[in-house]
Amino acid sequence: MSRFWAGIRSSLTVLLAGFRPRLARDVPAQAVPTRPYPWESSYPQGLSWDPEIPTRPVSEILDEAVRTWPKRPCLEFLGKRYSYAEVGELVAKAAKGFQSLGVEKGDRVGLLLPNSAYYVICHYAVLKAGGTVVNFNPLYAEPEIARQIRDSGTRIMVTLNLAMIYPKVAKQLNDTCLEKIVVCGMGQAMNFTKRALFSLFKRREVSSVPNDGAHVRFSKLLANDGKPRPVEIDPTRDLAVLQYTGGTTGVPKGAMLTHANLSANAAQTRMWVPDLVPGEERILGVLPMFHVFGMTGVMNVGLSCGAELLLLPHFKVTEALSTIDSEKPTILMGVPTMYSAINGFRERDKYDLSSLKFCVSGGAPLPLAIKTKFEEITGCSLVEGYGLSEAGPVCTINPFAETGKKNSAGLPLPGTVIEVVSIEDPNVRMALGETGEICVTGPQVMAGYWHQEAETAQVLSQGRLRTGDVGYMDREGYVYLIDRIKDLIISGGFNVYPRMVEEAVMQHPAIAEAAVAGVADTHRGEVVKAFVVLQDGVTLTASDLRTFLKSRLALFEVPRKVEFVDEIPKTLIGKPLRRALVAYNQRRKEALAVARTLPADTQENQTREHAR
Repeated sequence: MSRFWAGIRSSLTVLLAGFRPRLARDVPAQAVPTRPYPWESSYPQGLSWDPEIPTRPVSEILDEAVRTWPKRPCLEFLGKRYSYAEVGELVAKAAKGFQSLGVEKGDRVGLLLPNSAYYVICHYAVLKAGGTVVNFNPLYAEPEIARQIRDSGTRIMVTLNLAMIYPKVAKQLNDTCLEKIVVCGMGQAMNFTKRALFSLFKRREVSSVPNDGAHVRFSKLLANDGKPRPVEIDPTRDLAVLQYTGGTTGVPKGAMLTHANLSANAAQTRMWVPDLVPGEERILGVLPMFHVFGMTGVMNVGLSCGAELLLLPHFKVTEALSTIDSEKPTILMGVPTMYSAINGFRERDKYDLSSLKFCVSGGAPLPLAIKTKFEEITGCSLVEGYGLSEAGPVCTINPFAETGKKNSAGLPLPGTVIEVVSIEDPNVRMALGETGEICVTGPQVMAGYWHQEAETAQVLSQGRLRTGDVGYMDREGYVYLIDRIKDLIISGGFNVYPRMVEEAVMQHPAIAEAAVAGVADTHRGEVVKAFVVLQDGVTLTASDLRTFLKSRLALFEVPRKVEFVDEIPKTLIGKPLRRALVAYNQRRKEALAVARTLPADTQENQTREHAR
């Protein structure tokens, strides 16, 4: 589950260490607490908490934009631009193409694509054809792709003909339920000049694709009259997207997001920016749209207001700054790692960033120092938000006005109710200012987990979504996140599931035991660290282990730190105590800092003693 963290605060963690929250006794839990809600009085001027929030088929977001702004630029990718009318026509043709491949209402179609015009076109085309989009991360390793294909029942996959992506999908044709691959040509996504340069210098990066019945070229998908068969969509019941997330355990599950969930969340998020000018904004689309934050915040919200999406396939600080300087986007949505990279770039002053008007950070904690420096550099307000894949994803955002609170995740979006319940007893609701588990009620909350009834019953209780996140709400209705119940690691905005990394690590024959945890990192928020016990009599280096894991895990999942230990602390039933490992790592870090001030011959002994 991709998740917006707006406040794991080290100072609060220290203050609350060992603190058992006082229960709000004699306050019965309710699915929806009594109004007026504390956040209503803190709402931005002119915005109501309870407006009518439209719920509709997601494809109507684009249809309405095409009718309203047909000649307005819609997408820009690698120098090639498309108007809203052109995108609407391509979506209609692709929708009919999917139907000709057998896509019926509710059929799952996978998109394993980086940001590109292909992603936007195919996403909306699948929905218009009546299908359900299954988002795949192109960085996933083959086992992870296979697992998600099998679990979702994906029969058709859309991907690029790049050598780093296509072969991972092609191997699934024989081993999974995958039947067809729609192959998009990278060269065809560019303008003429860049296409010629790509063909000349990047030929080796393109994978050969067989001409057989299992493969469909994107151009062939579009070879029709653009009149797909109309499909009746019930927004509240029909699934638009399966978004895979860790949920309450380390095993990814498909969060079932209905058309109503996603169309409502796009409307809620757009309402939060009253100064946004429809038909005039430009969004820098560097957040991956296979991630729920990018899918909603960049694509759905952007298209709903007639913005031009300036798409980048990945984040590189020089490319992002150059695009801001030349294309003048007005909106940037990103994760803290991106803002940190911009702040720290030595040649930043060469670029004009003054076009930015609205910037939002999510996906991981945003340190106050990063926020403050970015605002000083750009003159643009950078606000934090919080959410999770199971809620489409946005739940809270800070106001763009000066009324927002530092270190807070912000206020609940329109139509969204945030409650804090006791961690020990979820039937007891905590008083304002008291710590507990954050729960969410609203039109953006998912229908449940795909084929996971027990997990669904656990996380959707009394009409509320139990987030597994620990925090509190102050008297003005601002939400603060201070910890999380789950073991999920969020590194640079990407979700990493410790159990999956541990399984890959344990495949190495030299390893007897392993446990994985997230440890603090100033740039990425957290990085993955593996604690490893070796088999007797064998040797292994951290570099060798990382090399072994590169073919088994996505790059962001490969542990950046490896420590070889004598034993791993466990619970009574044998589960690794990851929190104990994180605490040990912090003690060792402190010990090393102390040891550096001592004579060389006493440093190692002092470090070991302190870490114990």
